[in-house]
Amino acid sequence: MRTARSTAPVRAALLAAAAATALAGCGSSSSASSGTGGAGGATHAAPPSVATAQSVGAGEGEVDLVSWAGYVMDGSKKGDPDWVTPFTQQTGCKVNNKVAGSSDEMVTLMKSGQYDGVSASGDATLRLIYGGDVAPVNTKLVPNYATVAPFLQNKSWNSVNGQMYGIPHGWGANVLMWNKKVVTAAPDSWGVVFDAASPYKGKVTAYDSPIYIADAALYLKATKPELKIKKPYALDDTQFNAAVDLLKTQRGLVGEYWSDATKNISAYEAGSIVLGTTWQYNANVITADKKVDVGTTVPNERSTGWSDTRMIAQDAKNTNCMYK
Repeated sequence: MRTARSTAPVRAALLAAAAATALAGCGSSSSASSGTGGAGGATHAAPPSVATAQSVGAGEGEVDLVSWAGYVMDGSKKGDPDWVTPFTQQTGCKVNNKVAGSSDEMVTLMKSGQYDGVSASGDATLRLIYGGDVAPVNTKLVPNYATVAPFLQNKSWNSVNGQMYGIPHGWGANVLMWNKKVVTAAPDSWGVVFDAASPYKGKVTAYDSPIYIADAALYLKATKPELKIKKPYALDDTQFNAAVDLLKTQRGLVGEYWSDATKNISAYEAGSIVLGTTWQYNANVITADKKVDVGTTVPNERSTGWSDTRMIAQDAKNTNCMYK
Protein backbone atom coordinates (compact mmCIF):
# COMPACT_ATOMS: atom_id res chain seq x y z
CA MET A 1 0.00 0.00 0.00
CA ARG A 2 1.57 3.31 -1.05
CA THR A 3 0.56 5.69 1.67
CA ALA A 4 1.81 8.80 -0.11
CA ARG A 5 -1.56 9.04 -1.82
CA SER A 6 -4.46 10.88 -0.18
CA THR A 7 -5.95 9.00 2.76
CA ALA A 8 -9.51 10.02 1.90
CA PRO A 9 -9.96 7.62 -1.06
CA VAL A 10 -7.94 5.01 0.79
CA ARG A 11 -10.34 5.22 3.70
CA ALA A 12 -13.31 4.92 1.38
CA ALA A 13 -11.70 1.84 -0.16
CA LEU A 14 -11.10 0.39 3.31
CA LEU A 15 -14.75 0.77 4.20
CA ALA A 16 -15.77 -0.88 0.95
CA ALA A 17 -13.34 -3.69 1.74
CA ALA A 18 -14.42 -4.08 5.35
CA ALA A 19 -16.09 -7.40 4.69
CA ALA A 20 -12.88 -9.44 4.48
CA THR A 21 -12.37 -11.82 7.41
CA ALA A 22 -10.10 -11.39 10.43
CA LEU A 23 -8.62 -14.71 11.46
CA ALA A 24 -7.43 -15.80 14.85
CA GLY A 25 -4.87 -18.08 13.24
CA CYS A 26 -4.56 -21.35 11.35
CA GLY A 27 -5.46 -24.91 12.18
CA SER A 28 -8.22 -26.44 14.23
CA SER A 29 -8.30 -23.58 16.73
CA SER A 30 -8.87 -20.92 14.08
CA SER A 31 -11.92 -18.71 14.07
CA ALA A 32 -13.19 -16.09 11.66
CA SER A 33 -15.31 -13.00 12.04
CA SER A 34 -16.36 -10.33 9.62
CA GLY A 35 -15.68 -6.65 10.00
CA THR A 36 -19.41 -5.93 9.83
CA GLY A 37 -22.57 -7.96 10.18
CA GLY A 38 -22.84 -11.36 11.75
CA ALA A 39 -24.07 -14.87 11.17
CA GLY A 40 -27.15 -13.55 9.37
CA GLY A 41 -25.14 -11.59 6.84
CA ALA A 42 -25.10 -7.84 6.35
CA THR A 43 -28.10 -5.55 6.52
CA HIS A 44 -27.60 -2.96 3.83
CA ALA A 45 -29.62 -0.82 1.50
CA ALA A 46 -30.82 -2.95 -1.39
CA PRO A 47 -28.29 -3.30 -4.23
CA PRO A 48 -29.37 -2.93 -7.88
CA SER A 49 -32.09 -5.38 -8.86
CA VAL A 50 -30.62 -8.28 -10.85
CA ALA A 51 -32.50 -11.43 -11.83
CA THR A 52 -31.69 -14.73 -10.12
CA ALA A 53 -31.54 -17.98 -12.10
CA GLN A 54 -34.41 -20.37 -11.38
CA SER A 55 -33.10 -23.45 -13.15
CA VAL A 56 -29.99 -24.89 -14.79
CA GLY A 57 -30.25 -26.19 -18.32
CA ALA A 58 -27.80 -27.68 -20.79
CA GLY A 59 -24.36 -26.11 -20.85
CA GLU A 60 -23.67 -23.47 -23.48
CA GLY A 61 -20.34 -25.07 -24.42
CA GLU A 62 -17.95 -22.77 -22.62
CA VAL A 63 -17.51 -20.51 -19.62
CA ASP A 64 -15.34 -17.39 -19.27
CA LEU A 65 -13.79 -16.91 -15.83
CA VAL A 66 -11.70 -14.40 -13.93
CA SER A 67 -9.69 -15.98 -11.12
CA TRP A 68 -6.71 -15.75 -8.85
CA ALA A 69 -3.61 -17.71 -9.82
CA GLY A 70 -3.98 -21.35 -8.84
CA TYR A 71 -7.78 -21.41 -8.83
CA VAL A 72 -8.38 -22.86 -12.30
CA MET A 73 -5.72 -25.54 -12.75
CA ASP A 74 -5.47 -27.49 -16.01
CA GLY A 75 -2.29 -29.51 -15.43
CA SER A 76 -0.39 -27.51 -18.06
CA LYS A 77 2.47 -26.90 -15.62
CA LYS A 78 4.39 -29.93 -14.40
CA GLY A 79 3.21 -30.94 -10.96
CA ASP A 80 -0.07 -29.04 -11.17
CA PRO A 81 -3.39 -30.87 -10.79
CA ASP A 82 -5.89 -30.90 -13.65
CA TRP A 83 -9.34 -29.78 -12.55
CA VAL A 84 -10.39 -28.34 -15.91
CA THR A 85 -10.37 -31.51 -18.04
CA PRO A 86 -12.69 -33.57 -15.81
CA PHE A 87 -15.07 -30.60 -15.51
CA THR A 88 -15.19 -30.14 -19.28
CA GLN A 89 -15.71 -33.86 -19.86
CA GLN A 90 -18.55 -33.96 -17.35
CA THR A 91 -20.35 -30.78 -18.42
CA GLY A 92 -19.27 -30.07 -22.00
CA CYS A 93 -18.21 -26.59 -20.89
CA LYS A 94 -14.82 -25.46 -22.19
CA VAL A 95 -13.04 -23.28 -19.63
CA ASN A 96 -11.54 -19.95 -20.68
CA ASN A 97 -9.72 -18.42 -17.72
CA LYS A 98 -8.21 -14.99 -17.16
CA VAL A 99 -5.83 -14.77 -14.20
CA ALA A 100 -6.07 -11.41 -12.44
CA GLY A 101 -3.33 -9.94 -10.29
CA SER A 102 -5.50 -7.88 -7.91
CA SER A 103 -9.03 -7.32 -6.69
CA ASP A 104 -9.10 -3.98 -8.51
CA GLU A 105 -8.28 -5.74 -11.77
CA MET A 106 -11.04 -8.29 -11.13
CA VAL A 107 -13.62 -5.55 -10.63
CA THR A 108 -12.51 -3.82 -13.84
CA LEU A 109 -12.65 -7.05 -15.83
CA MET A 110 -16.11 -7.92 -14.56
CA LYS A 111 -17.39 -4.48 -15.51
CA SER A 112 -16.30 -5.16 -19.09
CA GLY A 113 -19.12 -7.67 -19.54
CA GLN A 114 -16.78 -10.22 -21.13
CA TYR A 115 -16.79 -12.74 -18.29
CA ASP A 116 -19.35 -15.12 -16.80
CA GLY A 117 -17.92 -15.28 -13.32
CA VAL A 118 -15.15 -14.38 -10.91
CA SER A 119 -13.47 -15.75 -7.78
CA ALA A 120 -13.69 -12.49 -5.83
CA SER A 121 -12.14 -11.71 -2.47
CA GLY A 122 -13.78 -9.81 0.38
CA ASP A 123 -12.33 -6.47 -0.72
CA ALA A 124 -14.11 -6.75 -4.10
CA THR A 125 -17.36 -8.58 -3.48
CA LEU A 126 -19.47 -5.71 -2.19
CA ARG A 127 -18.15 -3.44 -4.93
CA LEU A 128 -19.37 -5.97 -7.49
CA ILE A 129 -22.71 -6.43 -5.75
CA TYR A 130 -23.51 -2.73 -5.38
CA GLY A 131 -22.14 -1.98 -8.80
CA GLY A 132 -24.76 -4.31 -10.24
CA ASP A 133 -22.00 -6.38 -11.84
CA VAL A 134 -22.96 -9.73 -10.30
CA ALA A 135 -26.26 -11.55 -9.81
CA PRO A 136 -27.79 -13.07 -6.69
CA VAL A 137 -27.10 -16.80 -6.58
CA ASN A 138 -29.80 -19.42 -6.21
CA THR A 139 -28.03 -21.76 -3.80
CA LYS A 140 -30.74 -24.40 -4.35
CA LEU A 141 -29.27 -24.92 -7.82
CA VAL A 142 -25.85 -25.77 -6.33
CA PRO A 143 -26.11 -29.09 -4.43
CA ASN A 144 -22.61 -28.80 -2.97
CA TYR A 145 -23.51 -25.52 -1.27
CA ALA A 146 -24.58 -27.68 1.64
CA THR A 147 -20.95 -28.75 2.12
CA VAL A 148 -19.63 -25.17 2.40
CA ALA A 149 -18.41 -24.38 5.92
CA PRO A 150 -21.19 -22.56 7.82
CA PHE A 151 -18.88 -19.72 8.86
CA LEU A 152 -18.53 -18.78 5.17
CA GLN A 153 -22.26 -18.81 4.39
CA ASN A 154 -24.48 -15.73 4.47
CA LYS A 155 -21.78 -13.36 5.65
CA SER A 156 -21.44 -9.62 5.30
CA TRP A 157 -18.94 -9.87 2.45
CA ASN A 158 -20.92 -12.30 0.24
CA SER A 159 -24.59 -11.66 1.02
CA VAL A 160 -27.01 -8.77 1.43
CA ASN A 161 -30.12 -9.00 3.58
CA GLY A 162 -29.97 -12.80 3.61
CA GLN A 163 -29.43 -13.20 -0.14
CA MET A 164 -26.20 -14.95 -1.19
CA TYR A 165 -24.29 -13.39 -4.08
CA GLY A 166 -21.94 -16.28 -4.68
CA ILE A 167 -20.63 -19.63 -3.51
CA PRO A 168 -17.76 -19.39 -0.98
CA HIS A 169 -14.95 -21.73 -1.91
CA GLY A 170 -11.85 -20.82 0.04
CA TRP A 171 -10.39 -19.00 3.01
CA GLY A 172 -7.07 -18.64 4.75
CA ALA A 173 -4.68 -16.51 6.75
CA ASN A 174 -2.36 -13.82 5.44
CA VAL A 175 0.85 -15.33 6.75
CA LEU A 176 4.34 -14.01 7.46
CA MET A 177 6.90 -15.62 5.12
CA TRP A 178 10.68 -15.39 5.26
CA ASN A 179 13.78 -16.62 3.43
CA LYS A 180 15.38 -19.06 5.88
CA LYS A 181 18.88 -18.48 4.50
CA VAL A 182 18.75 -14.76 5.32
CA VAL A 183 16.31 -14.69 8.25
CA THR A 184 17.92 -17.39 10.32
CA ALA A 185 15.82 -16.94 13.47
CA ALA A 186 12.16 -17.71 12.80
CA PRO A 187 10.19 -14.51 13.50
CA ASP A 188 7.15 -14.67 15.75
CA SER A 189 5.93 -11.07 15.48
CA TRP A 190 4.79 -8.71 12.72
CA GLY A 191 7.27 -6.28 14.27
CA VAL A 192 9.90 -7.44 11.78
CA VAL A 193 7.88 -5.80 8.98
CA PHE A 194 6.52 -2.79 10.90
CA ASP A 195 9.25 -1.77 13.39
CA ALA A 196 11.42 1.03 11.99
CA ALA A 197 14.45 -0.72 13.53
CA SER A 198 13.86 -3.94 11.59
CA PRO A 199 17.21 -5.39 10.43
CA TYR A 200 15.61 -6.26 7.07
CA LYS A 201 15.21 -2.71 5.80
CA GLY A 202 14.90 -2.68 2.02
CA LYS A 203 14.13 -6.40 1.90
CA VAL A 204 10.60 -6.28 3.35
CA THR A 205 7.52 -6.76 1.17
CA ALA A 206 3.97 -5.56 1.87
CA TYR A 207 0.61 -6.05 0.21
CA ASP A 208 -0.31 -3.20 -2.13
CA SER A 209 -3.99 -2.67 -1.34
CA PRO A 210 -6.07 -0.48 1.00
CA ILE A 211 -7.16 -3.67 2.78
CA TYR A 212 -3.60 -3.84 4.18
CA ILE A 213 -4.55 -1.01 6.53
CA ALA A 214 -6.23 -3.73 8.58
CA ASP A 215 -2.89 -5.56 8.96
CA ALA A 216 -1.35 -2.43 10.46
CA ALA A 217 -4.39 -2.03 12.71
CA LEU A 218 -4.11 -5.63 13.88
CA TYR A 219 -0.46 -5.06 14.87
CA LEU A 220 -1.41 -1.85 16.71
CA LYS A 221 -4.23 -3.69 18.47
CA ALA A 222 -1.58 -5.84 20.15
CA THR A 223 1.18 -3.24 20.60
CA LYS A 224 -0.79 -0.04 21.30
CA PRO A 225 -3.64 -1.07 23.62
CA GLU A 226 -4.34 2.58 24.38
CA LEU A 227 -5.85 2.86 20.89
CA LYS A 228 -8.58 0.40 22.00
CA ILE A 229 -8.79 -1.27 18.60
CA LYS A 230 -11.34 -4.09 18.68
CA LYS A 231 -11.90 -4.77 14.98
CA PRO A 232 -9.08 -4.04 12.50
CA TYR A 233 -11.66 -3.53 9.74
CA ALA A 234 -13.75 -1.02 11.73
CA LEU A 235 -11.61 1.90 12.91
CA ASP A 236 -12.43 5.30 14.33
CA ASP A 237 -10.51 8.37 13.16
CA THR A 238 -7.73 8.07 15.75
CA GLN A 239 -7.22 4.37 15.08
CA PHE A 240 -7.31 4.83 11.32
CA ASN A 241 -4.74 7.63 11.39
CA ALA A 242 -2.47 5.58 13.64
CA ALA A 243 -2.60 2.68 11.16
CA VAL A 244 -1.80 4.97 8.24
CA ASP A 245 1.09 6.51 10.19
CA LEU A 246 2.48 3.04 10.85
CA LEU A 247 2.31 2.26 7.13
CA LYS A 248 4.16 5.48 6.35
CA THR A 249 6.90 4.36 8.74
CA GLN A 250 6.92 0.91 7.15
CA ARG A 251 7.46 2.46 3.73
CA GLY A 252 11.08 3.09 4.71
CA LEU A 253 11.54 -0.67 5.17
CA VAL A 254 9.74 -1.92 2.07
CA GLY A 255 11.77 -2.94 -0.94
CA GLU A 256 8.76 -4.00 -2.98
CA TYR A 257 4.98 -3.80 -2.71
CA TRP A 258 3.00 -6.62 -4.27
CA SER A 259 -0.54 -7.51 -5.28
CA ASP A 260 0.25 -10.09 -7.98
CA ALA A 261 1.09 -13.51 -6.52
CA THR A 262 3.42 -14.35 -9.42
CA LYS A 263 5.49 -11.21 -8.85
CA ASN A 264 5.67 -11.87 -5.12
CA ILE A 265 6.92 -15.38 -5.78
CA SER A 266 9.50 -14.12 -8.29
CA ALA A 267 10.80 -11.50 -5.85
CA TYR A 268 11.46 -14.12 -3.18
CA GLU A 269 13.12 -16.45 -5.67
CA ALA A 270 15.30 -13.63 -7.00
CA GLY A 271 16.31 -12.60 -3.49
CA SER A 272 15.18 -8.99 -3.85
CA ILE A 273 12.96 -9.41 -0.80
CA VAL A 274 13.29 -11.82 2.13
CA LEU A 275 10.40 -11.15 4.50
CA GLY A 276 6.78 -10.03 4.49
CA THR A 277 3.08 -10.82 4.35
CA THR A 278 1.96 -13.37 1.78
CA TRP A 279 -0.61 -16.03 0.94
CA GLN A 280 -0.07 -19.72 1.61
CA TYR A 281 -0.42 -20.32 -2.14
CA ASN A 282 2.70 -18.24 -2.78
CA ALA A 283 4.62 -20.20 -0.16
CA ASN A 284 3.47 -23.51 -1.63
CA VAL A 285 4.65 -22.54 -5.12
CA ILE A 286 8.05 -21.39 -3.84
CA THR A 287 8.46 -24.61 -1.87
CA ALA A 288 7.60 -26.67 -4.95
CA ASP A 289 10.02 -24.69 -7.13
CA LYS A 290 12.83 -25.39 -4.63
CA LYS A 291 14.72 -22.23 -5.59
CA VAL A 292 14.64 -20.79 -2.08
CA ASP A 293 13.84 -22.25 1.32
CA VAL A 294 11.03 -20.31 3.01
CA GLY A 295 9.14 -20.55 6.27
CA THR A 296 5.67 -19.28 7.18
CA THR A 297 3.86 -18.53 10.41
CA VAL A 298 0.91 -16.73 11.94
CA PRO A 299 2.70 -14.38 14.39
CA ASN A 300 1.82 -13.73 18.01
CA GLU A 301 -0.40 -10.78 17.09
CA ARG A 302 -2.47 -13.18 14.96
CA SER A 303 -3.40 -12.53 11.34
CA THR A 304 -5.87 -11.00 8.97
CA GLY A 305 -7.29 -13.32 6.37
CA TRP A 306 -9.15 -13.75 3.11
CA SER A 307 -12.34 -15.39 1.96
CA ASP A 308 -13.08 -15.92 -1.73
CA THR A 309 -16.45 -16.36 -3.40
CA ARG A 310 -17.41 -17.59 -6.87
CA MET A 311 -19.76 -14.95 -8.26
CA ILE A 312 -21.77 -14.94 -11.50
CA ALA A 313 -21.97 -11.92 -13.79
CA GLN A 314 -25.33 -10.18 -13.94
CA ASP A 315 -25.31 -10.53 -17.74
CA ALA A 316 -23.48 -13.85 -17.99
CA LYS A 317 -23.67 -15.32 -21.49
CA ASN A 318 -23.00 -18.83 -20.16
CA THR A 319 -25.15 -18.97 -17.04
CA ASN A 320 -25.68 -22.74 -17.13
CA CYS A 321 -21.98 -23.53 -17.45
CA MET A 322 -21.26 -21.07 -14.63
CA TYR A 323 -23.72 -22.80 -12.33
CA LYS A 324 -22.28 -26.18 -13.31
